[in-house]
Amino acid sequence: MEKGFGLFYLDAPNRNIGYSACMKIHEYQAKELLRLYEVPTPIGSLVASTSEARRVAEELGGRVVVKAQVHAGGRGLGGGVKLASSPDEAAQLYERIHGMTLVTKQTGPAGKIVRRVYIEAATDFLREFYLALAIDRKSGRVVLLASSQGGSAVEDAARDDNAAFGRLEIDGAIGPAAFALRGIADKLEIGGKAASDFIDIARKSYRLFIENDCELLEINPLAQTSEGRLVALDCKMSFDDSALFRHPKLLGYRDVEEEVPEELEAAKHGLSYVKLDGNIGCLVNGAGLALATLDALATRGGLPANFLDIGGSASGEAIERAFSLIIEDGRCKAALVNVFGGIMSCETVASGIVHAVSKSGTKLPIVARLSGNSAELGRRILAERVANVRFADDLEQAASMATAAAVGSAAHIER
Repeated sequence: MEKGFGLFYLDAPNRNIGYSACMKIHEYQAKELLRLYEVPTPIGSLVASTSEARRVAEELGGRVVVKAQVHAGGRGLGGGVKLASSPDEAAQLYERIHGMTLVTKQTGPAGKIVRRVYIEAATDFLREFYLALAIDRKSGRVVLLASSQGGSAVEDAARDDNAAFGRLEIDGAIGPAAFALRGIADKLEIGGKAASDFIDIARKSYRLFIENDCELLEINPLAQTSEGRLVALDCKMSFDDSALFRHPKLLGYRDVEEEVPEELEAAKHGLSYVKLDGNIGCLVNGAGLALATLDALATRGGLPANFLDIGGSASGEAIERAFSLIIEDGRCKAALVNVFGGIMSCETVASGIVHAVSKSGTKLPIVARLSGNSAELGRRILAERVANVRFADDLEQAASMATAAAVGSAAHIER
């Protein structure tokens, strides 16, 4: 890997928003897919009770790893992955892990409740590597990234001058060439049978990635056992939401309890919503304009609470629900509406906002920048029926006003 390329930490808070939506799956599900493509993984089973945890541990030889299943990395450092030396200890660890609130760098401070627990046979290993596939938006190709340091050490690997990395942009017409993968294995000092395993696993993982429209496939660690072979000890996968219609079986892996409720609600109405960490709710039409809006806020010290694209043909009812999501988000201290009317009419947008405000009775400060199709009518509707709205002439002014409104609202609440 070229220094500075960065690792594929798409599961980190707000880093998965390219801004394309993706469906994540659990580790045990990812391993099911790996095994379908003949990528070696430890034997394991999902368990749902203390007695089942004890039974599965006995069947696997007694020495097992008990793993929390949540859509986030860093589970081991957060206490969600534990080694058990006996079936009784596995049962005790199940009771401790199941139902816990697991907090990691990727869950945020609120953490995630552990609803599923996976138990697999413990594997003795000599070395840990990192192997991932993702889409490079600049080149338009799938990129393979590998590191000589896997497990939790991979986060520090990019800053370690002694760490070895391999990066390969893959030609979609021919796939990952064996000689190129051999070069990466040499760079990572993977030799013997393990080198052949590395090439085989990389090529099979690439086929899985392509055939299932993956956004990310990350094996970490890819461990070298005491027998000198490679095995995938952990794996994360995510898939392009817009391609799921081609893969109905993958929909069976969806765990809605792990997903953001607002994002699910928005999707029901054909809206693109990504929850962020700020306090300014944003309603915009068009992904490009939405990104520009977030940038405009950021350059003025504003903190967007969401990415919300209503698209070009949303109904008044959908817009009403979209703005209701902002109103219902208790973190929001102000709202920024930035609409350039084309196919979308500013009148429709304004009417949807009015209905949402009227039903909620909110006093949330609203900054609106409307231009294009029916912009004057839209402004008149808002001005006549929403008391707490102010208008901006352009995006820069709108971003400044929304930032100031959020700061003023927060200060008022604190007093």
